[in-house]
Amino acid sequence: MTIRMKLLALVPALALLAACQPASEAPVAADEPALAAAPDAAPAADAPAEPPTHPTLVVQTLDHGTFDLSAERGGWVVVNFWATWCKPCLKEIPDFSAFDAARDDVKVIGLAYEEIDEAAMREFLAKRPAGYPIALLDVYNPPADFETPRGLPMTYLIAPDGRVAKKFLGPVTSQELALAITEAGAAG
Repeated sequence: MTIRMKLLALVPALALLAACQPASEAPVAADEPALAAAPDAAPAADAPAEPPTHPTLVVQTLDHGTFDLSAERGGWVVVNFWATWCKPCLKEIPDFSAFDAARDDVKVIGLAYEEIDEAAMREFLAKRPAGYPIALLDVYNPPADFETPRGLPMTYLIAPDGRVAKKFLGPVTSQELALAITEAGAAG
Protein backbone atom coordinates (compact mmCIF):
# COMPACT_ATOMS: atom_id res chain seq x y z
CA MET A 1 0.00 0.00 0.00
CA THR A 2 1.41 3.38 -0.94
CA ILE A 3 1.74 6.26 1.52
CA ARG A 4 -1.01 8.14 -0.32
CA MET A 5 -3.40 5.20 0.03
CA LYS A 6 -2.60 4.95 3.75
CA LEU A 7 -3.29 8.65 4.22
CA LEU A 8 -6.58 8.38 2.33
CA ALA A 9 -7.58 5.47 4.56
CA LEU A 10 -6.96 7.63 7.66
CA VAL A 11 -9.19 10.50 6.52
CA PRO A 12 -12.55 8.83 7.37
CA ALA A 13 -11.24 7.75 10.79
CA LEU A 14 -10.04 11.27 11.59
CA ALA A 15 -13.33 12.76 10.41
CA LEU A 16 -15.24 10.36 12.66
CA LEU A 17 -13.12 11.27 15.67
CA ALA A 18 -13.57 14.99 15.02
CA ALA A 19 -17.34 14.58 14.72
CA CYS A 20 -17.65 13.08 18.22
CA GLN A 21 -16.11 16.05 19.97
CA PRO A 22 -17.16 19.69 19.68
CA ALA A 23 -14.43 21.96 18.39
CA SER A 24 -14.82 24.36 21.32
CA GLU A 25 -14.10 21.66 23.92
CA ALA A 26 -10.60 20.73 25.01
CA PRO A 27 -9.41 17.40 23.63
CA VAL A 28 -9.86 14.36 25.85
CA ALA A 29 -6.62 12.94 27.21
CA ALA A 30 -5.82 9.35 26.30
CA ASP A 31 -6.43 8.18 29.88
CA GLU A 32 -9.83 9.90 30.20
CA PRO A 33 -13.08 8.08 29.32
CA ALA A 34 -14.52 8.99 25.95
CA LEU A 35 -17.87 10.65 25.40
CA ALA A 36 -20.67 8.95 23.60
CA ALA A 37 -21.73 10.98 20.59
CA ALA A 38 -25.24 12.36 21.00
CA PRO A 39 -27.72 11.87 18.17
CA ASP A 40 -27.96 14.67 15.67
CA ALA A 41 -30.69 17.02 16.70
CA ALA A 42 -31.91 20.20 15.17
CA PRO A 43 -31.50 23.09 17.62
CA ALA A 44 -34.69 24.79 18.66
CA ALA A 45 -35.45 27.70 16.35
CA ASP A 46 -35.98 30.06 19.28
CA ALA A 47 -33.03 28.79 21.36
CA PRO A 48 -30.90 31.61 22.74
CA ALA A 49 -27.30 31.92 21.56
CA GLU A 50 -26.08 31.61 25.16
CA PRO A 51 -28.06 29.48 27.60
CA PRO A 52 -29.46 31.44 30.54
CA THR A 53 -27.59 31.40 33.83
CA HIS A 54 -30.82 30.41 35.63
CA PRO A 55 -32.43 27.81 33.32
CA THR A 56 -36.01 26.65 33.47
CA LEU A 57 -37.01 23.03 33.01
CA VAL A 58 -40.45 21.50 33.22
CA VAL A 59 -40.69 17.86 32.09
CA GLN A 60 -43.04 14.95 32.60
CA THR A 61 -41.23 12.04 34.26
CA LEU A 62 -42.10 8.38 33.84
CA ASP A 63 -43.11 7.72 37.45
CA HIS A 64 -42.72 10.92 39.47
CA GLY A 65 -45.15 13.31 37.77
CA THR A 66 -44.05 16.71 36.56
CA PHE A 67 -40.54 17.84 37.43
CA ASP A 68 -40.23 21.63 37.64
CA LEU A 69 -36.70 22.89 38.25
CA SER A 70 -37.97 26.15 39.75
CA ALA A 71 -39.81 24.16 42.45
CA GLU A 72 -36.45 22.76 43.57
CA ARG A 73 -34.99 26.15 44.56
CA GLY A 74 -33.25 25.97 47.91
CA GLY A 75 -31.53 22.68 47.09
CA TRP A 76 -28.95 21.42 44.63
CA VAL A 77 -30.16 19.74 41.44
CA VAL A 78 -28.20 17.43 39.16
CA VAL A 79 -29.62 17.56 35.61
CA ASN A 80 -28.19 14.61 33.69
CA PHE A 81 -28.60 14.15 29.92
CA TRP A 82 -28.02 10.46 29.14
CA ALA A 83 -29.04 7.57 26.90
CA THR A 84 -29.47 3.82 27.28
CA TRP A 85 -26.84 3.14 24.59
CA CYS A 86 -24.20 5.33 26.29
CA LYS A 87 -21.83 3.15 28.36
CA PRO A 88 -20.44 6.03 30.48
CA CYS A 89 -24.03 7.10 31.20
CA LEU A 90 -24.91 3.62 32.46
CA LYS A 91 -22.02 3.73 34.92
CA GLU A 92 -23.44 6.95 36.38
CA ILE A 93 -26.92 5.55 37.18
CA PRO A 94 -26.09 3.60 40.38
CA ASP A 95 -23.73 6.33 41.59
CA PHE A 96 -26.31 9.09 40.99
CA SER A 97 -29.00 6.95 42.65
CA ALA A 98 -26.88 6.54 45.78
CA PHE A 99 -25.94 10.25 45.77
CA ASP A 100 -29.59 11.28 45.44
CA ALA A 101 -30.62 8.92 48.27
CA ALA A 102 -27.76 9.93 50.58
CA ARG A 103 -28.20 13.70 50.44
CA ASP A 104 -31.31 15.61 51.46
CA ASP A 105 -29.94 18.76 49.81
CA VAL A 106 -29.58 17.17 46.32
CA LYS A 107 -32.10 15.97 43.74
CA VAL A 108 -31.18 14.21 40.51
CA ILE A 109 -33.23 14.27 37.30
CA GLY A 110 -32.30 12.03 34.37
CA LEU A 111 -33.16 13.34 30.92
CA ALA A 112 -33.10 10.47 28.42
CA TYR A 113 -31.77 12.08 25.25
CA GLU A 114 -32.56 9.46 22.63
CA GLU A 115 -35.35 8.21 20.43
CA ILE A 116 -36.93 5.55 22.64
CA ASP A 117 -40.54 4.85 23.47
CA GLU A 118 -41.88 4.68 26.98
CA ALA A 119 -42.32 0.89 26.99
CA ALA A 120 -38.71 0.30 25.93
CA MET A 121 -37.46 2.75 28.57
CA ARG A 122 -39.53 1.06 31.28
CA GLU A 123 -38.11 -2.32 30.20
CA PHE A 124 -34.59 -0.87 30.38
CA LEU A 125 -35.20 0.66 33.83
CA ALA A 126 -36.59 -2.64 35.12
CA LYS A 127 -33.15 -4.13 34.47
CA ARG A 128 -31.14 -1.02 35.47
CA PRO A 129 -33.24 0.92 37.97
CA ALA A 130 -32.59 4.57 38.69
CA GLY A 131 -33.53 5.88 42.12
CA TYR A 132 -34.42 9.29 40.71
CA PRO A 133 -36.95 10.65 38.19
CA ILE A 134 -36.39 9.92 34.49
CA ALA A 135 -37.94 11.94 31.68
CA LEU A 136 -37.93 11.14 27.97
CA LEU A 137 -36.82 14.06 25.81
CA ASP A 138 -37.61 14.83 22.20
CA VAL A 139 -34.15 14.97 20.59
CA TYR A 140 -35.56 17.34 17.98
CA ASN A 141 -36.94 19.70 20.62
CA PRO A 142 -34.66 19.55 23.69
CA PRO A 143 -35.16 21.92 26.64
CA ALA A 144 -34.47 25.42 25.30
CA ASP A 145 -32.63 26.67 28.39
CA PHE A 146 -29.93 23.99 28.14
CA GLU A 147 -27.38 23.50 25.39
CA THR A 148 -28.23 20.74 22.96
CA PRO A 149 -25.98 17.87 24.06
CA ARG A 150 -23.17 17.28 21.58
CA GLY A 151 -21.92 14.33 23.58
CA LEU A 152 -23.26 12.20 26.39
CA PRO A 153 -23.34 12.18 29.28
CA MET A 154 -23.78 15.89 29.89
CA THR A 155 -24.55 16.98 33.44
CA TYR A 156 -25.46 20.32 34.96
CA LEU A 157 -25.16 21.12 38.64
CA ILE A 158 -27.82 23.69 39.52
CA ALA A 159 -27.23 25.74 42.69
CA PRO A 160 -29.94 26.42 45.28
CA ASP A 161 -30.49 29.90 43.78
CA GLY A 162 -31.26 28.33 40.37
CA ARG A 163 -28.02 29.25 38.60
CA VAL A 164 -25.82 26.79 36.74
CA ALA A 165 -22.97 26.17 39.17
CA LYS A 166 -21.07 23.80 36.88
CA LYS A 167 -21.47 21.89 33.62
CA PHE A 168 -19.79 18.53 33.10
CA LEU A 169 -19.29 17.19 29.57
CA GLY A 170 -18.50 13.52 29.94
CA PRO A 171 -18.85 11.15 32.88
CA VAL A 172 -18.95 12.58 36.39
CA THR A 173 -18.95 10.88 39.78
CA SER A 174 -20.83 11.70 42.94
CA GLN A 175 -17.48 12.59 44.53
CA GLU A 176 -16.89 15.20 41.80
CA LEU A 177 -20.41 16.54 42.29
CA ALA A 178 -19.90 16.75 46.07
CA LEU A 179 -16.63 18.61 45.53
CA ALA A 180 -18.30 21.01 43.07
CA ILE A 181 -21.06 21.65 45.63
CA THR A 182 -18.47 22.37 48.33
CA GLU A 183 -16.49 24.68 46.02
CA ALA A 184 -19.59 26.52 44.78
CA GLY A 185 -20.87 26.88 48.35
CA ALA A 186 -17.54 28.34 49.47
CA ALA A 187 -17.47 30.74 46.52
CA GLY A 188 -21.11 31.78 46.98
